[in-house]
Amino acid sequence: MTMLDGVRVVDLGSFITAPYAAMQLAELGADVVKVERPQGGDPFRSFAGGLYSPQYQAHNRGKRSLALDYASPQGLSVLKALAANADVLIVNLRPGAAERLGLGAAALQASNPRLIYCAISGFGESGPYRDRPAYDTVGQALSGWLSLFHDSADPRIAGPAVCDAITGLFAAQGVLAALYERERTGRGRLVEANMVEACLAFATEPLSQFFASGKAVSPFSRTALSQSFVLMCADGRRIGLHLSSPDKFWRGLLLAIERPDLGEDERFARRESRVRHYEDLARALAEAFARRPAAEWERRLLAHDVPFSPALRLDELEDDPHVRHLDPFVRAPHPRQGEVRGVRHPLRYDRQRLPDLPAPPELGEHSLQLLRQIGLSDGEIDAMVKAGIVAGA
Repeated sequence: MTMLDGVRVVDLGSFITAPYAAMQLAELGADVVKVERPQGGDPFRSFAGGLYSPQYQAHNRGKRSLALDYASPQGLSVLKALAANADVLIVNLRPGAAERLGLGAAALQASNPRLIYCAISGFGESGPYRDRPAYDTVGQALSGWLSLFHDSADPRIAGPAVCDAITGLFAAQGVLAALYERERTGRGRLVEANMVEACLAFATEPLSQFFASGKAVSPFSRTALSQSFVLMCADGRRIGLHLSSPDKFWRGLLLAIERPDLGEDERFARRESRVRHYEDLARALAEAFARRPAAEWERRLLAHDVPFSPALRLDELEDDPHVRHLDPFVRAPHPRQGEVRGVRHPLRYDRQRLPDLPAPPELGEHSLQLLRQIGLSDGEIDAMVKAGIVAGA
């Protein structure tokens, strides 16, 4: 079962946004060709040394790799031949860069009007920041996301890339909508996504809160409203609680921790007051949870139907019985790189998982195969290899 069977995608991206968007399409069944420069390929390949880093693996499963110098006239001709027979092309470059290479939407759609051209940028196609370089932290900072996670003088930033992944998801969504429309119109689209607007759109709840109140949202504004806590237990384990708004969960928590006095405290008697006194309540719960080990708290919380979970580390996920039941991790063998592990696509169709993706390709792993498919002879391919236009063939 592949939802996008027969859809051909050319991925000209590097790092996260475009490769992640293209991988989303590969997971749905599209045939994705990753086109990379012969000298090192996608810079993410060498992020941790070598040319097969975990960061590269994370965003490039299920693709075929063509190592091609498309800055050369012959390489550009090959890439245009690929695009002429593709359904989708995805690129993440600064505005104007693709046009200077001869790979802009107008040029490629002139020979393939059905092509859906997805252009991803940091700041969009116009505006005062248009030509600036942009990576995840830049997008987080300008869109306000960083203010929701970090408000101290600590120069370190916690957590994985957020804006890159969000932008890739929106880009893939845009491509899917354009593919659906093309079934009616027969024509492609220029789909544009930029990191700043994608992250602003993803911040719909904190922005709505700001628009309604006129007050800037702090890192703890939402957690106070949702009554969320992460609590250290006596054995050093942590538990995450999310009480939300139903009063039954607050009452269940008081029973679980055997603290009816907290319910009688005027600071915590009503949800509105618990929100106002969120820090006081957090301290009181921290003191209570510090007295018993996590396993005991889990039994008590479960008995009183309190929304909770142990706060698992990544190396503990496979020990959890429900995570094991979901079976979200895949092992994909590669003939030279060995076993590559990844995360399966989360969607199911008619209770069926999508097929597991093959391991990410080595640089130029499919060059010969792909060049033959567009009609090049072995002699032509050999000449391109000797000229340094193609690698991996």
